[in-house]
Amino acid sequence: MIRMTEPSKITGVPDHQPAAGGIAARARASVGPKYLTGLNPEQRDAVETLDGPVLVLAGAGTGKTRVLTTRIAHILSQGRARPSEILSVTFTNKAAREMKHRLGQMLGQAVEGMPWLGTFHSIGGRILRTHAELAQLKSNFTVLDTDDQVRLLKQLLQADNIDDKRWPARMLAGLIDGWKNRGLTPSQVPSGEAAVFANGKGGKLYASYQERLKILNAADFGDLLLEDIRIFREHPDILRQYQQRFKYILVDEYQDTNVAQYLWLRLLSQAPSSFTSPRVRGEVDLRSKSGEGDSPSTALAETPPLPASGEREKTKNICCVGDDDQSIYGWRGAEVDNILRFDHDFPGAKVIRLERNYRSTGHILAAASHLIAHNEGRLGKTLRTEDQDGEKVTVTGSWDSEEEARGIGEEIEQIQRQGEKLNEIAILVRASYQMREFEDRFVTLGLPYRVIGGPRFYERAEIRDALAYLRVINSPADDLAFERIVNVPKRGLGDATVQMLHDHARKRRIPLFEAARAVVETDELKPKARGSLRDVVAQFDRWRAQREVTAHTDLAQIVLDESGYTEMWQKDRSADAAGRLENLKELVRSMEEFENLQGFLEHISLVMDRDSGADEDAVSLMTLHSAKGLEFDNVFLPGWEEGLFPSQRTLDEQGRAGLEEERRLGHVGLTRARRRAKIYFATNRRIHGTWSTTIPSRFLDELPAANVEITESKGGSAWGGTGGYGASRFDDMEAFGSTYSTPGWQRAQANRNKGGSRNGGGGRGGFEEEASNFSSSSSSGPDFGSFSSRRRGPLTIEGELVAKSTGTTSEFSLSDRVFHQKFGYGRVTRIDGNKLTIAFDKAGEKKVVDSFVQRA
Repeated sequence: MIRMTEPSKITGVPDHQPAAGGIAARARASVGPKYLTGLNPEQRDAVETLDGPVLVLAGAGTGKTRVLTTRIAHILSQGRARPSEILSVTFTNKAAREMKHRLGQMLGQAVEGMPWLGTFHSIGGRILRTHAELAQLKSNFTVLDTDDQVRLLKQLLQADNIDDKRWPARMLAGLIDGWKNRGLTPSQVPSGEAAVFANGKGGKLYASYQERLKILNAADFGDLLLEDIRIFREHPDILRQYQQRFKYILVDEYQDTNVAQYLWLRLLSQAPSSFTSPRVRGEVDLRSKSGEGDSPSTALAETPPLPASGEREKTKNICCVGDDDQSIYGWRGAEVDNILRFDHDFPGAKVIRLERNYRSTGHILAAASHLIAHNEGRLGKTLRTEDQDGEKVTVTGSWDSEEEARGIGEEIEQIQRQGEKLNEIAILVRASYQMREFEDRFVTLGLPYRVIGGPRFYERAEIRDALAYLRVINSPADDLAFERIVNVPKRGLGDATVQMLHDHARKRRIPLFEAARAVVETDELKPKARGSLRDVVAQFDRWRAQREVTAHTDLAQIVLDESGYTEMWQKDRSADAAGRLENLKELVRSMEEFENLQGFLEHISLVMDRDSGADEDAVSLMTLHSAKGLEFDNVFLPGWEEGLFPSQRTLDEQGRAGLEEERRLGHVGLTRARRRAKIYFATNRRIHGTWSTTIPSRFLDELPAANVEITESKGGSAWGGTGGYGASRFDDMEAFGSTYSTPGWQRAQANRNKGGSRNGGGGRGGFEEEASNFSSSSSSGPDFGSFSSRRRGPLTIEGELVAKSTGTTSEFSLSDRVFHQKFGYGRVTRIDGNKLTIAFDKAGEKKVVDSFVQRA
């Protein structure tokens, strides 16, 4: 008889305990709730570590949202807390809705009873309404938007006899918002900061504003957290209630929190038993330190831990998810130090790094990781992938921004011809004014596009205003344009005056401008309004006369200056005022490509007429800041030059901290790409209205050579291929490039051989016009002394006409086979008046006017 060996003799452990790492243990570890399936080890660790403070450093594309929602599901399924005992804070309502939706899918039911899952301000507002009387408010208080806030501040400035033009209300609103983001009440504002507005009256006006809000039973967005903090500090019993209520706290995008959000979280994250004083760590030295010129973050960094009652401070189960390498919102108050100091704020915190990227290829990740490694202020992690290395990151130099736009446009068309969707292509710019040339280029090519995070260039308010001035000069009968700017900037011509002009114009059947000319000769208006309107009429008469003897670009600058429009934005102290001024300069620059004002305005009407449906397959155009959280197969990153990226303004204002944030912005841009990342820089760019020779961004030298490929611009070069970018395909213009055999190209060659003029032949396409321009350039290289003489002439672009419909009915039918001289053969897929949508065999889908195609 065979004797069985006892389990303990084999394993060396009691028989009731399986061997560590044994088959049974591994099999048991693999068994778990379905929502844990598919998590990698680091993700699972972040989900299952439920006790104590946890910081999850989640790099781009590492599954941050999945970890956060799975952690909540795990807490609920394990019975560690009820839904109402979990505080989960996000930055956007969209993120909160996404989390609730995912939780419903994980738990197999709709998630209900989670009242504390939302944004900082929505949850802060709910707490404030519950205790409104402690903030001298009623529970039904109104939350003011920015416009209401500025209007109220204007009233306070007038009451204090402060000149609103010298000290704009919008500037004061920005100061107050900044103080509230740092958790400063009126009494805590450093005297040095209060002195920057109205000769030291900033603090007093802040206090008056807060008092006025109480009288109106109103609060602004900053109060939703600031008043909570004050209530928690002054009423420890109320704070203790919330500390006892929330067993778990989860925070998304922790790297984007400002000081007020940090203090709000720090108060709630303390264990109830440890709280004996309304003063908590990090609170205080803001007042004294800021007065000495230090930043709030510096004050927080120097504030030592303050244990309660001499004992080690206790914290609850708080989990913050974020990425210090993606902190790019310092300009609006975000403090990257909040995440860098997490283990200091929460002693014994566990830091879990999510480094496996599920989005980008190996070369892209290596380039992004190597770039961000040059930052000193980071906790450190290296993104990796188990997928293919893919294509290398490309770096392409171009002669100027126009060539840059041409090259990117051609690359996008090539990608489209390969069958890829335009929805998977994005262009990420550092400054919004860079978008203009791409928008113009896409209209020329017939490429659909959308602008994310803001209006298209020509739809921006400041551009529409400037264009309205030019439209009235060009056509005095343009009532819509005249009505838009008659009181912009403010001239005391309100709604009553405009209504009087409308009545007069209707009765006499004349345009508003002529009605204004007639009304100023009567006594119908009050003297002040009549004088202002007379000045407006006189200005337009003068500008219209100057139009005949002044270049249209110079005229535009004169109009913006003499009308006071430029000065209006120069005095505006809001965060976006500088960007608006840059856009106006870009508008004037864009006019140089056109022969006269009439031609420019016709071009604008074509651009504005372009309709883009929400579901349309289109290229995405946005700033780097707007791209955070998005991803695309193909990402183009133009403008990597010193002064533009990194931004010189940011470097001047913030020094090394600004440089590191700019580098994080580059990291964010690269990690938006799944398959291809393409970087561009230009040697010449118009800056503040003046052509400047630029140098490549320092960030290019910080990319790893092994993961980067240098390529030639596909936009051609008007300077014979010199400049260090290799030979251009346009260098040998005598042969006219045998690669191009389209009828349009052949016609351009014939025109050239006949000695046709540069601007002749109105039927030529944009591509043919460019070839003619390049052929007229010397092959001996750039001559900087004759730059202006070699500047491109006005464009007569066939592609511009594709966006304009005359309202007539097309003679073509769906599925008709047609031929276009530039795009080749294709089939009609959609008809809108005389506009046809055609699926071309090689060029992809384009919109064209039917008069430019013929039946095949």
